[in-house]
Amino acid sequence: MERRKFFKKAANAAVGASIIPITRITQDNCEGLADRENDKWYHLGTGKTGVPSRKKTMVYDVAVIGGGAAGICAAVAAARNGSKTVLVQDRPVLGGNASSEMRVHLNGVNDIKGKAERETGIIEEILLHNRFENEQESYPVFDHVLYDFVVREPNLTLMLNTQAIEAIMQGDTIKSALCWQGTTEILYTINAPIFIDCSGDGLLAATAGAEYRTGREGKSEFNETYAPDAPDGWQMGATLLMSSKDMGRPMKYTPPSYAIKYTHEGASKRRKFAGFQDGIWWIEIGSDDDIIGDFEVNRHKLMGYLHGVWDYIKNSGNFPEAENLALDWVGSLPGRRESRRFIGDYIVSERDMTEYRHFEDAVAFGGWSLDEHNPGGIDDISEPPSYFHHHFEQVYQFPFRSLYSKNVPNLMFAGRNVSQTHIALSSSRIMATCALQGQAVGTAATICNRKNILPREVAQKHIKELQERLLRDDVFIPKRPANDPLDLAKKASLIFGSTTASGDAMFLTNGISRDIDGKINHWQSDGLPAELQMEWESPIALSAVELKCDTNVKRNIMMRKDSRNDELYSNGVPKEMLKSIILEGRANGKWTNLGTIESNRTRLIKFKFDSTKITAIRLKMTETYGAGHVKLFEIRCY
Repeated sequence: MERRKFFKKAANAAVGASIIPITRITQDNCEGLADRENDKWYHLGTGKTGVPSRKKTMVYDVAVIGGGAAGICAAVAAARNGSKTVLVQDRPVLGGNASSEMRVHLNGVNDIKGKAERETGIIEEILLHNRFENEQESYPVFDHVLYDFVVREPNLTLMLNTQAIEAIMQGDTIKSALCWQGTTEILYTINAPIFIDCSGDGLLAATAGAEYRTGREGKSEFNETYAPDAPDGWQMGATLLMSSKDMGRPMKYTPPSYAIKYTHEGASKRRKFAGFQDGIWWIEIGSDDDIIGDFEVNRHKLMGYLHGVWDYIKNSGNFPEAENLALDWVGSLPGRRESRRFIGDYIVSERDMTEYRHFEDAVAFGGWSLDEHNPGGIDDISEPPSYFHHHFEQVYQFPFRSLYSKNVPNLMFAGRNVSQTHIALSSSRIMATCALQGQAVGTAATICNRKNILPREVAQKHIKELQERLLRDDVFIPKRPANDPLDLAKKASLIFGSTTASGDAMFLTNGISRDIDGKINHWQSDGLPAELQMEWESPIALSAVELKCDTNVKRNIMMRKDSRNDELYSNGVPKEMLKSIILEGRANGKWTNLGTIESNRTRLIKFKFDSTKITAIRLKMTETYGAGHVKLFEIRCY
């Protein structure tokens, strides 16, 4: 059966998961894969032939495939929690859709206007790092900020320009990933007990035989209000962006030969040009068949449409404000929204989100609206580019059971390829939501390795341990307070601040590290400098103190093309963040210095030191990045 016909048949059936019959490589038949007699190379100028000799085998605890927001957070989480990790990225830069190659805003729950607080954990750390290192808000510099963020991790290996092309199976588990690095012509065999596919399209997972779906489910299968009456093969499209520059003088524009003329005649009123100088998101093409197989055809069409739309803006006479504008950057790699969705032990659907269902295995959250795009894309301009936006009033939970494979036991995934329906994906595909999923599976991978178990057992027997680790690492899980039995701060007999303007120092051990649902969970000083002290009735052995300070999570700190700086968006380092702090410990009535941080750059502040017997600790806070007070949300002691 032709692949295109198989997709269409699977979509029309839409009763269960569709498995594309890609040949699986097993341990028995993988030997000699790159040494087959027909794979000889011809060396120009020598007349000699030979077999490929650049082959390497690497062994890791965790292999993460895909270097977008989800993959970066998965790899960093795994490495920081003790697993020797490799991050395999098929592009020369990190960041996926947020990279300089595509330049999509790294959105999250900011779509809930003023009603939700943004994502924390590793993704916030990345965005804060960018605010320090990339004040000019340059996308090419953002690539290098991400590169720095990854390569500085001592337990993490990064492989760029490398694609995981095939899974080598041992029974029903993945033994190895065959990876081709095009720049070096090296065929890598990467062995690991745990694989995490964050690549979006999920080629490794697909070749492993992991069950997946494509297209839209029918309304009745999951009782989804926004699903079509009957299932079909439609997948949301990819978009090509551009940006322009004001040259201070009139600039001519002549479209290239491949431009597709655009007139806007008969276009939906919702196809608007606001902010066109920074790109138009609805220059989009999807597919009702094989969106991966159609990629190059769609890319060429999108390039034609982009130049056709810019020709309309420059030369139709309808946009006099564009007279001095010239194209400054034009994308060549479309940013994709959807392709494969792999099946886990649970499939998240529309009603899980709209009814804010509680999951005992919740590890992430989302809040971007349900955002279904026009099945025709720009090919059907009479239809609105987005069919609807169902806006949420609060964030929804995302369960761990949707982040590992139902039938390949050592495979997890994070990003737009997780176990969910098409309608659910219209919300959770947003990059910051994907990043939270990534941190969850990266952290789960370390539990798997430490206990010699597989992801399903983490879900069934160790979910509380996973949640507690995520909460400690500054991930927020809605309606799930932290309660780490190892946290000695909970055993303190007294905690107080030198001054208090709002909140209460006792809130710092209540397990909720943000103000949420109208309730205060912080202590705020009345001016600076300020001190906070914690006492124990009997001496304790202490080697680590961890704080969560204020970074004003009500404002989004992602990089925007318009550099917006208002009530919802910040284009600088949060002024509320604590900058300078001293930690002291008291033993035998004497205070000694346990650590000093002069230029803190993260919400989660960690002090580590040799184990010390103390009866009290004291924090001396002297400076923020601009606020006249200091606000803390949590203190932990270990």
